[in-house]
Amino acid sequence: MIARYTLPEMGQIWTDENRYAKWLDVELAACRAWNKLGRIPGEALAEIEAKAAFEVARVEEIEAETRHDVIAFLTNVAEHVGPSSRYIHLGLTSSDVLDTAYALLIKESGELILAALDRLLAALKTRALEHKYTLQMGRSHGIHAEPVTFGLKLVGFYAEFARDRERLERAIDAAARGKISGAVGTYANVTPEVETMVMADLGLTPAVASTQVVSRDGLAEYFCTLAIIGGSIERLAVEIRHMQRTEVLEAEEAFAKGQKGSSAMPHKRNPIGSENLSGQVRLLRGYALAALENMALWHERDISHSSVERTIGPDADTLTHYSLHRMAGMIERLTVYPENMQRNLNLTGGLIHSQQVLLALAQSGISREDAYRLVQQHAMATWAEGGSFRERLENDPEVSGALGEKTGEILDGLFDPKAHLKQVDYIFEQILGKD
Repeated sequence: MIARYTLPEMGQIWTDENRYAKWLDVELAACRAWNKLGRIPGEALAEIEAKAAFEVARVEEIEAETRHDVIAFLTNVAEHVGPSSRYIHLGLTSSDVLDTAYALLIKESGELILAALDRLLAALKTRALEHKYTLQMGRSHGIHAEPVTFGLKLVGFYAEFARDRERLERAIDAAARGKISGAVGTYANVTPEVETMVMADLGLTPAVASTQVVSRDGLAEYFCTLAIIGGSIERLAVEIRHMQRTEVLEAEEAFAKGQKGSSAMPHKRNPIGSENLSGQVRLLRGYALAALENMALWHERDISHSSVERTIGPDADTLTHYSLHRMAGMIERLTVYPENMQRNLNLTGGLIHSQQVLLALAQSGISREDAYRLVQQHAMATWAEGGSFRERLENDPEVSGALGEKTGEILDGLFDPKAHLKQVDYIFEQILGKD
């Protein structure tokens, strides 16, 4: 079986079969380069390309004896190719194959993650436009601040994930670096031309000043970027978890027919998807730390990084890909309760309009300190005793004296939550463009 094909799903990218397929891609690209430089005859190259193949089980069988995975792989390939196999791996060292193939796996994985990001961005954009003017309570420190809109909240997340996408494109480029420079990076038994041709063939960039390995800073950048994407996922997940709290209930994860929330309490509808994502992101941060630890290797190479990358490559990529698709599905199906958002806007008797009153009083001619004292005095009374913040203000002679005969009319305008919508179009345009 010739295991050379493109695998569509993240879990398949990191199979042993696809890993060895990438190794074979590197070896064949090197053979093609040597052929162009006159070191491998055309008939030998034709035979290599026609016959080169491997079987995972056979590689593992040979490796059990050799205790060297690349030698086991090359031995298995040679069993298929025959005498022309003497041209395979010409002038190369194991890391030429391993690091270049790993870059191919990272690039392939990164492209799937970019597609997952695109799905989440599309979902956020659709729901943000749907709720562009849906008023919602804005909170700082978890406490009511001033009105926002649910659309503004979502378009803000859209902007963050758009930045994540740009970061990931840069990080894929940083990680998609290969090397064909020999045992310690001196090109003693291979030429820079071979490296240049191989990387062009595979769609990678040659690593600058590689040793026996490609420096790990590019991979560290990539895995740290996955952790940053995870941070964005968790920030959105925490927001959904808060909005689903019973006392808030402004939005909640979709609850399917037949779904159960608790083994003991039949009424429960829990934000299990968001909680699951919050937990998974902790792993992504750990993988980023492991990638940073991999940067410091002894001299031209040791293999302390190898076992780490065999774990964090498939795990971090699969986890990021899964988490983005899961979050996208949650946003697509998110249940939104505008009526509860309105209820929460009215929860504090109008206190959320205190800044508008403060500014109006200061503009009327009294000092800002006196304006703040007046507004806070009535705000604290409303906070402690309930009732209407607006009525307290209107019945205060100092307030009416400052605002004049039209105090009631002015307060009506100051207490209109729609005043907070006037720059919504501007913010959306800055993020989504004029269209």
